[in-house]
Amino acid sequence: MVAFAMLGFAVATGVAGVEYITARDAIVQRAQDIAVARFLRKVESLKPLPVRSEGELLSVIGARMGSRPEYPVLVLRGDGQASYGFDQTLVSPQLRDAAAAGYLVSQRVRHDNATWLVTGVQLSMQDGTGPPEDPSTRISVFVLDSLTGEQAVVDNLARDAWLVGAAGVVVALGLAMFAARGVVRPVRALQQTAARLGAGDLEARATVPPGGDELAAVSATFNEMADSLRDHVVQLRRMETDARRFVGDVSHELRTPLTAMTAVLDLLDDTADQLPQDAARAVRLIGVETRSLTRLVEDLIEVTRFDAGTATLRVDTVDIADAIRATLDRRGLVVDTDLPDGVVAVIDPRRLDVIVANLVGNAVRHGAPPVLVTAGATADTVTVQVSDSGPGIDESSMEDVFQRFVKADQSRSRSEGSGLGLAIARENAHLHGGTLTAANGPDGGAVFTLRLPRYPEGRR
Repeated sequence: MVAFAMLGFAVATGVAGVEYITARDAIVQRAQDIAVARFLRKVESLKPLPVRSEGELLSVIGARMGSRPEYPVLVLRGDGQASYGFDQTLVSPQLRDAAAAGYLVSQRVRHDNATWLVTGVQLSMQDGTGPPEDPSTRISVFVLDSLTGEQAVVDNLARDAWLVGAAGVVVALGLAMFAARGVVRPVRALQQTAARLGAGDLEARATVPPGGDELAAVSATFNEMADSLRDHVVQLRRMETDARRFVGDVSHELRTPLTAMTAVLDLLDDTADQLPQDAARAVRLIGVETRSLTRLVEDLIEVTRFDAGTATLRVDTVDIADAIRATLDRRGLVVDTDLPDGVVAVIDPRRLDVIVANLVGNAVRHGAPPVLVTAGATADTVTVQVSDSGPGIDESSMEDVFQRFVKADQSRSRSEGSGLGLAIARENAHLHGGTLTAANGPDGGAVFTLRLPRYPEGRR
C-alpha cells in the first residue's frame, strides 16, 4: 500500500507539476509579450522625439507614455541621472547597460510584495545642436507593468497542483486499499484455515475464490493437501489404535500362562539342587527369562493404560521416607539414603513405588556406587533425588532416556531391562501432575529428580 501510494503520489505530482510549470510559463510569457507590445506602441508614438528643452521632453514622454500610478515611467538621461519616475534601483545595471546598447530589454522584479515587469529601450534626441554620438542626446525610458493578476493566477495553479497531488495520493491509497483487501482478505482466510488445520481440525478447508487466478489455484491445492493429510492421519490413528489394542490384548493373553509358568518355575527352583547340573542350570535360566518376560508384559499393560487414558490415581496419605525404605527393602536394593522423617504427602503409593524402584534399579545397574537417595519437601512440593557415581548420561541423549525401549547400552540387543522403566516412571510422575528430569551431577554420575505436588488440588 505504501509503494502504491508513493507511486500514485509521484505520478500525480509529476503530471500536476508539469502542467503547472507549462501553464505558468505560458501565462507569464503572454503577459510579458502583451506588456512589451504595449510598450513598443507607446515608444513608437514618441518618434520623432522633438526636443527643445528637458521640461518639454519630460512633458511629451509623460503625455505619450501615459504615466500613471499603476503604469509608472522612468526616464534616465545618458549621464545616468534620473529625470523623474519610479525608483531607479529597480533597474539592474545589466538591464541598463543592455538598453544603452540599443536592445529592447525586459526583466521581472519583486517590489512591494508584488511581481513587476520592467521594460526599457533607448531613444535619441535629435535637436541638431550636437553630434548623434553625444550621450546627452540619448535617454533610456523604462516602464513598470504590474503582474499581480498573473501572479494570482499562477498561485492558484500552484494550489491546484498541490490539491491534485493530494487527491492523487488519496485516490492511490483508496486503490491500494481496494487492491490489498482483494488480495489480503483471501490470503488471511487461507492463513486462518492453515492455522486451524495445524491445530488439529482436519476438516478445515479453504474457500476457493471464483476465477482461475493463482490464489484460487493455491486454495484448491491447499484443500487437496488437507484431504490427503486427513486421510493419512485417520489411517495412522487407526493403525496406532490397532497396535495399542494388539499390544494390550497380547499382554493380557500372556499374563495367565506366564503366571502359571512362574508358579511352576518357583517349584522347580526349589528342587533345582536335586536335578542334574545341566538341568538345574536350564531351570534357573528359564526362570530368569520367564520373570523378565513377566515384567515386560506387566510394563506393556501399564503402557497401554497410559496410552488409552485409563490410568488413574489411588491416592493416600504417605510418609515419603517410609515408602522409599519399603521399596528398597522389598527389592533388596542396598543404597545410601538421606530421608527425613515426618514428610507426608497425598500421592498414589503404588506409583511412587514404581518410580523409585525404576530410578534406583537403573542407578544400581548402569551407574556406580555409591548410589544416594534423598528426599525433601516444601509447602507444596515433594522432591526425591536419585544420584550415582557412574559415567553419567551423554548430553546428546539426555531426553532420550525417557523414551520407550531406550536402553542404557544401545549396542547390546539384549539387556536385563525392557527399556520401558523410565518411560513408565515419567508417565507416573505426569499422572500426579509432577515432573521427572535427568541431569549429570557436578562431580559426574547421573542425577534423576522427581518432583510431585504434595497435596492434590483441593486437598491440603
